Amino acid sequence: MQGAEINSVPSVAPLPMTSVWRTIRGYILWQYERGTLHYDIMVTLILIFIFFSPRVINFNDKPVPRNSHPTDVVVTSDGDGRLLYQVSASSVSPGDDHAIREQLLRIIEPISGAVSIVRYDPVYDSKGKVQSYKVLVTRE
Repeated sequence: MQGAEINSVPSVAPLPMTSVWRTIRGYILWQYERGTLHYDIMVTLILIFIFFSPRVINFNDKPVPRNSHPTDVVVTSDGDGRLLYQVSASSVSPGDDHAIREQLLRIIEPISGAVSIVRYDPVYDSKGKVQSYKVLVTRE
């Protein structure tokens, strides 16, 4: 055996698709070190997904409409230690002064405790119908 021939396969340059799949596999397995170009690309892709996916994907996460209090009471302070309540007229049935004051107290006292009504004024809409009552109260 004078000169045994060694058959070797000439080294073939890697296919471009092989290196692409190797890069994708590195992205999926997070194999790149911090500060490298590929790491920055991965972080950029994640940020793009986070900020733009809500515009594209409908997550059906709308806020739940909050039901207002059945009496529709708005409370503000007048700065002198007195409270100003605005009570919807639909919560109060029409009647004389004493009956309206009693109904307003029944609505306001569960919210703020023991109070006394200083005065109340009806608020009218453009047609002259009572829309709400502004009630000025003090704590007892």
